Amino acid sequence: MHLTPLTLAAALVSTLALLSHLTPTVEAHSWADCIDWRPKDPSEPAWGDSDGECKGFARRFPEGSEFGALDHANPSRHYQQKLKDKDDTDSALPCSDHKHGVDVGADETRGDPVESAYDGKYGPMTHTRVGDTLCVRWPAKNHAEKNERNDMKVLINLAQREGKDPTQKELTKNKVVELPYKNCNKGKNADRRPCGGCFKVPMRASGTYLLQWRWMLNEGEWYTSCADIQIGDSGSDSRRRK
Repeated sequence: MHLTPLTLAAALVSTLALLSHLTPTVEAHSWADCIDWRPKDPSEPAWGDSDGECKGFARRFPEGSEFGALDHANPSRHYQQKLKDKDDTDSALPCSDHKHGVDVGADETRGDPVESAYDGKYGPMTHTRVGDTLCVRWPAKNHAEKNERNDMKVLINLAQREGKDPTQKELTKNKVVELPYKNCNKGKNADRRPCGGCFKVPMRASGTYLLQWRWMLNEGEWYTSCADIQIGDSGSDSRRRK
């Protein structure tokens, strides 16, 4: 059978289309972008850019970046902790320094002063009070689909250490809440589908705390994002809405 160039081209197009259909969706790894998400409807929070506004970001988070796009940045935003072994979950560096880790992620080192990690090109720092509702947002990165586990949780840890970050062990001891990872908006874009969860700021003395967003994709495979949050007392004039 003699194939003309036109026939060959048509066959190539058909083959590529078939391969594209059979290729599985690329899965990526997530991170927290917004630490103080203010939904338009607090009674039914939604997570898309048109559903609210971010008032406080993760450390050294590039303000104005497109939601869910920073896995393509250099460096990427997702940081996978390097553990001594899968059972030793408290040995890893809690926040990326862009040097260590299975996936080194972007630089999330503590600023000196702390506020310097939120100035200029970075998003603002979170200011809150005990008893306030704080909502955190993250992109699904293809892990909120029906074929993914329903028991995946986001851990929110909150601890303080004067002058430097608390250790992972200290953060683990100070878990505030577990949030369902797959609490996401509906939509066709499984990669950049916005997800999130809310919790009440627990009783803490006034001061600056490290909030850690920590998610286990597979056993022993932990991803984290870090943020400094300023907690004021109930009578203080923080930058929260009344």
